[in-house]
Amino acid sequence: MYASNELKKGVVVELDGAPHVVENTQAASGGGRGGTTTFHVKLRNLKTGQRIEKSWRSGEMVASADIEKRPIAYLYDEPGVSHFMDNETFEQFAFAHADIEWEKQFLIEGIEDMRALFYNGAPIAIELPAQVSLEIVETMPAVKGNSATSRSKPATLSTGYVVQVPENVEQGLKINIDTRTGEYLGRAKS
Repeated sequence: MYASNELKKGVVVELDGAPHVVENTQAASGGGRGGTTTFHVKLRNLKTGQRIEKSWRSGEMVASADIEKRPIAYLYDEPGVSHFMDNETFEQFAFAHADIEWEKQFLIEGIEDMRALFYNGAPIAIELPAQVSLEIVETMPAVKGNSATSRSKPATLSTGYVVQVPENVEQGLKINIDTRTGEYLGRAKS
């Protein structure tokens, strides 16, 4: 069980018989003396992807979901499906591309520190590392002398994801991407 003030980003709770991950929390205190604090929480259903908003008063308890995180490996794709392997049991399972739309943009062979969330023994979501290194396969040529400018240009990465990069970044370069926001973080170390 979680107290309402413990509902932080990434916490998984059970609502209406389904696991929900906390995406955002805002506290609003009641006016006047002794006013109670209300926590407005944005959640995403891990089974359906549906987003909801709930509010709890300070001190209310919320059931924790029985979620297990296990290390996994990305194996391969086939039309409409990505295949993975549980690194502990060596069992293979798949996710439809529609269920992992965001994560699919950052999946590459050999990715490390990836986990699957298991609910009641079944995989329901994947958790990527905070950043991945991807190669730029298409972008406009680098502009000499523009390393100090703050202008950016679009770059298509090896997975097909398009990100804004500084003007001095060239095609063929490996860059780091934040998997939570999809933003450019900098050049990858060789």
